[in-house]
Amino acid sequence: MHKFFVPKDKIINNKAYIEGDDVKHIYKVLRLQPGEKVSINNCKGREYLGEIYEVNKMQVTVDIVEELDVSNESPLDIYLYQGLPKSAKMDFIVQKATELGALEVTPVITERVVVKNELGEFKKVDRWNRIALEACKQSKRSIIPTINTPIEFNELLEELKKVDLIVVPYENEEGYGIKQMIKTINSEVKSAAIVIGPEGGFEEEEISRLKELKAHVITLGPRILRTETAGLTCISLLMYELGDLGGKMSK
Repeated sequence: MHKFFVPKDKIINNKAYIEGDDVKHIYKVLRLQPGEKVSINNCKGREYLGEIYEVNKMQVTVDIVEELDVSNESPLDIYLYQGLPKSAKMDFIVQKATELGALEVTPVITERVVVKNELGEFKKVDRWNRIALEACKQSKRSIIPTINTPIEFNELLEELKKVDLIVVPYENEEGYGIKQMIKTINSEVKSAAIVIGPEGGFEEEEISRLKELKAHVITLGPRILRTETAGLTCISLLMYELGDLGGKMSK
């Protein structure tokens, strides 16, 4: 069943009104017809079973049949803070982080980030959010993650105070990894921040300041991972250990 995200204000009196790019996709690519069932999400996590009522080139009207008790979201809220990479790597990171279940992705301008046109990076946020939306449709997420505008390192330190767990993969760390970290956690973790350095890595001073916030500075193994690989690997490991990527425990 095809899934569409429809803003809450476009769901009125048990009808959903699909507009924008999805309309062309429905009638020209998917060739959906009146009477066919679709899944509707109100962009706030609520899911509905819908039946297409009318299709035209400007708008698709869907009758809401029933609200569904469905959520494909993890019990662990993951916030990815990504040292801003070069070229189109951020597009890839946003797409895959969305598929893996990250709740927010925030680019961070650290000491070794090279930003030739800082204003240009801010203009990319709209594209990143569109990429996240398309990844949501593909992976059948219930919530569209937020892709934030880039922030400075000092702003990052303030943001990290809102989460239960801070994880920082670092190429110079040895011996202390995810397995050991999990054993040290004594309280329930509902939110986790993953902080990833840019291509040039972190400065020692940045690592020291993260440690002051009780961040877990870990190794991801003996091989050096690229910046676009490290964050996704860390999300996967945390989702397996603390989220829903490993499936449900058998009784």
